[in-house]
Amino acid sequence: MTQTAIPFLFMRGGTSRGPYMNRADLPEDLETLAKVLVAIIGSGHHLNIDGIGGGAPVTAKVAMLSPSDDPWADVDYFFAQVGVEDGLVDFKPTCGNILSGVGPAAIEMGLMEAMDGETTVNIRAVNTGAKITAIIQTPGGEVLYDGNEQIDGVPGTSAPVTLLFMETVGGVTGSFLPTGNVTDVIDGIEVTCMDVAMPMVIAKAESFDLTGYESAAELDENTDFFKQMEALRLKAGALMGMGDVSKSVTPKFGLLAPAAQGGTVAVRYFMPWKTHPTMAVTGAQCLASCVLTPGSVASGLCNLPNENPAKITLEHASGTIDVLVDHELGPDGITLKSAGLVRTARLLAKGEVMVPRHIWSADHESSHS
Repeated sequence: MTQTAIPFLFMRGGTSRGPYMNRADLPEDLETLAKVLVAIIGSGHHLNIDGIGGGAPVTAKVAMLSPSDDPWADVDYFFAQVGVEDGLVDFKPTCGNILSGVGPAAIEMGLMEAMDGETTVNIRAVNTGAKITAIIQTPGGEVLYDGNEQIDGVPGTSAPVTLLFMETVGGVTGSFLPTGNVTDVIDGIEVTCMDVAMPMVIAKAESFDLTGYESAAELDENTDFFKQMEALRLKAGALMGMGDVSKSVTPKFGLLAPAAQGGTVAVRYFMPWKTHPTMAVTGAQCLASCVLTPGSVASGLCNLPNENPAKITLEHASGTIDVLVDHELGPDGITLKSAGLVRTARLLAKGEVMVPRHIWSADHESSHS
């Protein structure tokens, strides 16, 4: 055979999509692995014409699963963000939308046995060390994809996937507020740098002469804004102890504005070189935490709920997403216990994806079909 065949599941997870594979079926070293993932996605062309990517960052994502050696976890989830056109692979971040499909994929791959009714899958996100419990609908011991749960950014309805995030603070930088400050001023713009599920730089939309209600397409066309934002992001990354982030998708960037549709706050999220068409699950947790933090850039923008866990409704470019944040408010700010969201996932296809042997010609046996 002139190409290397790799077993895969092709799944939608939340509002993202990509191949889910068994880590054992892939090269061990990251340099070769990156080349294989670039070939699988087809990075290097705006349509990913020579791969199975969809020509957008949300469709150029890869999940790699394996049994976990962590006593708490059932499955390890290793994520890769593949650049659409630049041939780069970033192993630093994780992805909460793709995470929505990890539980179902683990069951489909035989890495996890399904129970009758619901199956709980404890997942360790290898990239960040985060721990997540996923609750999957499995009547009769099979993954259920049909259901009545609707999420903005995905047509129709599907079975719910409940995600409970634990130990999400400081996964990348080691700190809730990596700069040591609730707010910093960079290039004359007030920002909050925060690391909850995803390290982020968060600012008010008005600081960039934006309303915060612009569509994703309108923002993507605003090249002056992106230049200003990227320059600020690079400086913030250094202040957050992340070094040179010019080739990394983290920290991500977020904008806040007063709610316009009955939610808690309006948000726009950046990946970071394009506007997210909806909202990242990890970013949603960080933005919700920012909203709840006294003195952050979110202060004064919204009315906060009095209950705990607090339901924070984020109005994004395609609708809304709810984050349920279990927290304590003390003299030193907030202490996060967990954050919960409900997403959906669907198995779209399965089989073998082909990689040219000159990229990876190692003989290997697939651990599943």
